[in-house]
Amino acid sequence: MSTILIANPKGGSGKTTLATNLAGYFASRGRHVVLSDMDRQRSALQWLERRPYKLPLIHGQDGRGHYANSLSADWTIIDSPAGLRGEKLSQAVKDADFVIVPMQPSAFDIGATRDFLQILQEEKSIRKGRTFVSMIGMRVDNRTRAAQTLQEFLAASDFPSVGNLRNAQVYALAAEQGASLFDIRPSQVSRDLQQWAPLLHWLVNAKKQQAVKGK
Repeated sequence: MSTILIANPKGGSGKTTLATNLAGYFASRGRHVVLSDMDRQRSALQWLERRPYKLPLIHGQDGRGHYANSLSADWTIIDSPAGLRGEKLSQAVKDADFVIVPMQPSAFDIGATRDFLQILQEEKSIRKGRTFVSMIGMRVDNRTRAAQTLQEFLAASDFPSVGNLRNAQVYALAAEQGASLFDIRPSQVSRDLQQWAPLLHWLVNAKKQQAVKGK
């Protein structure tokens, strides 16, 4: 079993988009997936309620308070709320195998994320190499100056960057239907699937490293 925590204290950074699509990816590969929603707005669970029965099954979990990992799940994806800090953050990081930090290309997002990354660096499980962290740009238009600034920030971070996801209408359309990018015919989303490849590749390699360390 592996647990992925999607976290950034900045609201609107793309956490739910990342969490639901990751859950959709692993479910489409036949894995037993639990989507845990720590946010009181329940955006991830509402997405799951809209999910058609014919799509690959994803189990939902109300993760408010202290969530419990599902021992039978192959992958547990945790959508965390804005402002996750203190003991709740430390516990969530400790329980996670991976932490993915999504962020948008704005000065406000960069400022908030910079402080958050400093907090993550102090977490014991991360310092000890038991929990792996990566960063990903969300709703990025690579032609803009803001995107360039974001890339410079990501490159200077102590955590690896796993690319950018563009601001495509397909994400909004899929979310309305309780679907993920990986539930759509690949020929219709080929460009976006290519952008997901670095993140998925990172997860596979990081999992192999953890297996060697025996976490």
